[in-house]
Amino acid sequence: MKKVAIALAAATTLFALSACNNADSEVVVETKAGNITKDEFYQAMKDRFGEDTLTELVHEKVLSEKYEVSDKEIQTEFDKYKTQLGAQFTSMVEMQGEDVVKQILKVDLLRKKAAEEEVKVTDEDLKAYYDTLEGKVKASHILVADEATAKEVKDKLAAGEKFEDLAKELSTDTGSAQNGGELGWFGKGQMVKEFEDAAFKLKEGEVSAPVKTDYGYHIIKVTETVKPFDEMKESLKDEVLNQKLQLPETIQTVLDKEMDDANIEVKDEDLKDLFKEPEAEKKTDTETEADTEEK
Repeated sequence: MKKVAIALAAATTLFALSACNNADSEVVVETKAGNITKDEFYQAMKDRFGEDTLTELVHEKVLSEKYEVSDKEIQTEFDKYKTQLGAQFTSMVEMQGEDVVKQILKVDLLRKKAAEEEVKVTDEDLKAYYDTLEGKVKASHILVADEATAKEVKDKLAAGEKFEDLAKELSTDTGSAQNGGELGWFGKGQMVKEFEDAAFKLKEGEVSAPVKTDYGYHIIKVTETVKPFDEMKESLKDEVLNQKLQLPETIQTVLDKEMDDANIEVKDEDLKDLFKEPEAEKKTDTETEADTEEK
């Protein structure tokens, strides 16, 4: 969430900077105290947001050559953050404008696609993750305020409505509702007692009767239980990949490679080193290679 908020703050000048890139001394504001030219306007925005904005623009330009993001994907991401952040996100959209917000989300999606293309999941990764699942179950839930509503949910499930759809529509747990009620894997001691007792009695695919806790009434569905590694190996790949993609260093490593391959040369004197690797890092890499060769 924080990353998106920061990106949106920098996005205020996303289009303005590019529009002023060919700045001359044309006047953009006249006052009795003097005029403000495009040159002054451009310099002020560059000083405040230049690095962040130029990075966004270059990432979009370079990554769009290899990866495609559809309007539908952008809208899905937009709706996801709207659900997650609520009023905070709405305020951002009002301040920045929907087009600018979607532009930032598009660049984030391009970065993610680049990372997905490059990041590999090994058998060792899968086995290490599998070992952490011992004694756990994977479950989803629908949380409602009262028993009467919980019984209505059960009736709808019995009538054939999908658990995921009802979670999105009715669950008051906004954190899990957008993902169809999914809570992920958890072990004993991680949930309140009433919830835990009910969940660990269920078999895979089973749905509980309404369970009362201090939070309200839960309808719980166990979606997966731990089975032998060979049976789970394929299903765990997406989970392990998503975990890797959450690491900032993973995305940064991929972006550094993509930018290096693009032979970027910044013409603006103040920002010319923006995409260059710091000398200290280059030296460290060289020294590491030399040490490896010696060994």
